[in-house]
Amino acid sequence: MSDNEGRTDLRMPDDDEVFAVVTEMLGANRVAVRCMDGTNRTARIPGKMQKRIWIREDDVVLVDPWDWQDEKADITWRYEKQQADQLREEGHIQE
Repeated sequence: MSDNEGRTDLRMPDDDEVFAVVTEMLGANRVAVRCMDGTNRTARIPGKMQKRIWIREDDVVLVDPWDWQDEKADITWRYEKQQADQLREEGHIQE
């Protein structure tokens, strides 16, 4: 277990979810994100996350792109800084 020291099992994206990095705070519960599929999207912070989870620029999040409007998405999960560093080390996130 020495090579996995400090590694935790992280929540991975479901079928339609994508890793993204927050690039800009837009206000009105919206953020600009750069998704790992190469698309820049406007993501919504859902009501259940607004008061409990603070989202800042450069945070790594999971987004669920909208079926009917590909340039928009909903944020479903935010990773802590340590978890985000682990995702980068494992190659899930390209800067």
